[in-house]
Amino acid sequence: MTAQAPIKVLLVDNHPLVLDGLKAILETYENIAVVGAAATARKALEIAQANRPDVVLMDINMPELNGLDAIELFKEQAPSTRLLMLSMHDSREYISTSVMYGASGYILKDVSTDEIITAVETVAAGGTYFSSGVSDVLLERRADAKTRALTTREQAILLLIAGGKSNKDVAATLDISTRTVETHRKNIKKKLGIATTAGLTRYAIENGLIGNEG
Repeated sequence: MTAQAPIKVLLVDNHPLVLDGLKAILETYENIAVVGAAATARKALEIAQANRPDVVLMDINMPELNGLDAIELFKEQAPSTRLLMLSMHDSREYISTSVMYGASGYILKDVSTDEIITAVETVAAGGTYFSSGVSDVLLERRADAKTRALTTREQAILLLIAGGKSNKDVAATLDISTRTVETHRKNIKKKLGIATTAGLTRYAIENGLIGNEG
């Protein structure tokens, strides 16, 4: 039976101390191979294309190109690589946006070494991993995150539809074409995972976007 190949990890952080510390920790594990370390997301993309890491452990707050925008570039240029975000912030916005852009996990910088290793192993195996504080935020605000995924225009249209307006009424209110309203309506349903107009109305009431008149 052949030994399992080590998990190839690429580290991305603009703080040399953090980068060196992470590298030193990960290199003590036999099942992990650090294939690169970069101080910028752009440099990390170059390394990823050459070394094809299994997991990229990346800080969110970086100069030039931040970690959130980098997720999309990694998805395009190194699609087989899994993204594990590292941050000091348990901000709802950072967490939900990371997930929306395609990250497989989000851990806080104050977690234990064991938790970092567990996160890397879980994500490399195709799973998702969120450190405990992050999981709580995600569970509390799942609906809120979905609503924020809507553009301002989509939120306005959702409110009008939930208020009983037809596509024609919405178009007249917002001074846009009926066809544009139909496109927005489809996008809203897709983003929220809701198939019917009644479902949209219920969603808006349950999430406090409109009052329940009935």
